[in-house]
Amino acid sequence: MQILGLLASLTFLVVTHELGHFTFAKIFKTRVDQFYVFFNPGISLIRMKRFDGKFHFSFFSGKAPEEWDKHPESTEWGLGWLPLGGYCSINGMVDEKTKASDLASEVQPWEFRAKPAWQRFFIIIGGVLVNFLTAIIIYILMCFTWGSDYIPLEKATYGLEFSQEMQDAGFQNGDKVLMVDTMHPQTLGDFANTVLLDNVKTVTVERNGQEVVIDIPKDLPRKVVGAGSSSLFCNYRIPFVIDSVLAGTPAESAGLMKGDSLVGINDSAMFCFFDFKKTFMENKGNELQIDYMRGDSLCHAAVTLDSLGNIGVAYKQPADFFEVVHVDYSFWQSIPTGTKQGFSTLGNYVKQFKIIFTKEGATQLGSFLTIGSIFPKVWDWYRFWSMTALLGIILAFMNIIPIPGLDGGYILFILVEMITGKKPSDKFLGIANTIGFVLLIALMVYALGLDFRRFLFK
Repeated sequence: MQILGLLASLTFLVVTHELGHFTFAKIFKTRVDQFYVFFNPGISLIRMKRFDGKFHFSFFSGKAPEEWDKHPESTEWGLGWLPLGGYCSINGMVDEKTKASDLASEVQPWEFRAKPAWQRFFIIIGGVLVNFLTAIIIYILMCFTWGSDYIPLEKATYGLEFSQEMQDAGFQNGDKVLMVDTMHPQTLGDFANTVLLDNVKTVTVERNGQEVVIDIPKDLPRKVVGAGSSSLFCNYRIPFVIDSVLAGTPAESAGLMKGDSLVGINDSAMFCFFDFKKTFMENKGNELQIDYMRGDSLCHAAVTLDSLGNIGVAYKQPADFFEVVHVDYSFWQSIPTGTKQGFSTLGNYVKQFKIIFTKEGATQLGSFLTIGSIFPKVWDWYRFWSMTALLGIILAFMNIIPIPGLDGGYILFILVEMITGKKPSDKFLGIANTIGFVLLIALMVYALGLDFRRFLFK
């Protein structure tokens, strides 16, 4: 299901991205030779082209029928067999598929290279614009359809649980966050994003009924990211209350039941879910004496953990303990709210690059394996569209980076041309695209290697 979610999301985003290029190409009367959903090395599942007033089809073909070559002004639409996105082949454009030597010596008026710089600029940036606008539209429709739910940070009755890096910086488990510099964060996400991305100097917390000001080290964000614990940067501190017991697990064998609240291990009192989880991980395969409350009665059970340090239960979530605020939006209210969310997501992603371009940040890069692992294992439309909107913003931003082979590389060369009045040669563009393509492949291989190491040695 995670693979399906990733493929569906990326296909949707790549197709809309390429439609952005296609739309502006047609606006400026530039021919588009092919538009494909999925790649088609060797064979196409479906080919379609419109000429003589009707659509013509070809199925499971290695190449288009010769008759189609007589109608180059019409776009060939197709479905490939390799589900890794898709492409839009614009006539007269030097890219990863077309070399300068493949182009005719005489420039034709319908070719990309024949168009003035400002038109080529919009044809190239069209994909980025459509990806970002698509993400904004998704956020708007999500606000309208589902509204928003959040736990106010001030309602975190038991305080927060912090990663080791945060504790080293001066935080203590159970602290309640009051202020970040002079700002009162409303949600856990607000607090995490602000501390990691906004060069925060101080955080004011409530500790044992008193206000304590913590000075934030400048290198805290790098340490958090470098430790790979950004997802555990902080979380709501909650008790360990069983929500359900899985069949055939140590918990079932020990007689644990839904509603039982764990309060200790081996006669040592514990409260927080994360304390129990840490102890379980340190005792994989061992037998532990677990103390728990069932109603008003204190009970005990010997539980042998499995090889992963699990007892086989689902536990109650923060939303089961704290007040959840739900906000509904009318359609017109959804527009500014969703738009703000889109720009905020883009801003936070851009800020992350100051961490990514560090030694610690480089170790946390991930490939499609990492992205796929974020998708839920059970289909969830809210999570799917939320991830698709986020990936749309990431795709838009990454494509605008001025690296040859990406849209940003073309845009850079076009801007240079518009400023200097000198157009780079097709040969130069071909060489630059090749270099950029090699660099991108190297980066992908590096990220894939990091993912394999994480999954094999976690």
